[in-house]
Amino acid sequence: MMKAAIFVEPGRIVLDEKPIPDIGPLDALLRITTTTICGTDVHILKGEYPVARGLTIGHEPVGIIEKLGSAVEGYKEGQRVIAGAITPSGHSYACLCGCASQDGAGTRHGFKATGGWRFGNTIDGSQAEYLRVPDAMVNLSPVPEALTDEQVLMCPDIMSTGFSGAESGRVRIGDTVAVFALGPIGLCAVAGAKLMGATTIIGVDTVPERLAIAKSLGASHVVDFKAGDPVEKIMNLTDGRGVDVAIEALGTQGTFEAALRVLRPGGALSSLGVYSSDLVIPLGAFAAGLGDHKIVTTLCPGGKDRMRRLMEVIAAERIDLRPMVTHRFPLERIEEAYDLFAHQRDGVLKVAITP
Repeated sequence: MMKAAIFVEPGRIVLDEKPIPDIGPLDALLRITTTTICGTDVHILKGEYPVARGLTIGHEPVGIIEKLGSAVEGYKEGQRVIAGAITPSGHSYACLCGCASQDGAGTRHGFKATGGWRFGNTIDGSQAEYLRVPDAMVNLSPVPEALTDEQVLMCPDIMSTGFSGAESGRVRIGDTVAVFALGPIGLCAVAGAKLMGATTIIGVDTVPERLAIAKSLGASHVVDFKAGDPVEKIMNLTDGRGVDVAIEALGTQGTFEAALRVLRPGGALSSLGVYSSDLVIPLGAFAAGLGDHKIVTTLCPGGKDRMRRLMEVIAAERIDLRPMVTHRFPLERIEEAYDLFAHQRDGVLKVAITP
């Protein structure tokens, strides 16, 4: 048996015991050494995103290989690894057409928006002592010895998602980029835009600590949306030109619309938000459909090569995301950690959980 954070019903995720997972020929069993609580987990807790009762929550694992499936090659027990929040199979139609994050999205019963997100969604997740990783040879990426758990903790989801906002928006050298909402994903989008070559990056939020971290990660300017209209401020900062790329990292009508309104003609809105209601595209901001604007969405890229690339960025000291871990809890206190994180107390940004 093992300890795990289990979804019981809306409003209740509790620490309980359940069997250590069995693994198949292509799977691996990880002994979790560090994981996190994500904003998506809070949506699950509140009943805003439906999952099965009894499911173990969590999708950001760092751990040690405890056991390998009989068909798994190229890995060894005792090896320290990470796995992405998105775990593609490597052989689906989505994978073979170059969109591995959408593995599992298309079904005979209709479209499933969450694609290849399985941990803590359709299979047991990482807020536990052990985790079964499906398709281990596609999804396990060894952690370089010189890197700590906390250095790579953001790779499985937050870093991969944030960077993808800049990548999907096709940020170019010399671009001006606005990032709306500086939670963990938005902060990683700031860092990703800088790595892609943006020379002016404008971060929009209201929490002083987040504005400060954004500046440390590469934001040239920060805008407090409670101090005035952020659209007006961004247009003033760009001398009325607008931004080349606007990254929306919250998932609300207000931030989506503001991101659209600050685009230059031909600019790109790169959406990372998860929306819970229909969006309205304002006629003027969309230039009646004649402004050559681009709107692109992205689900967190996964797979072992994506994880390897992100860890290479960290190893090369191009980015340090450790300051984003503001709180640490043992697994035994995860219910307390959820209460803190869900209510955003004490300046919490990311919580590290260690079994």
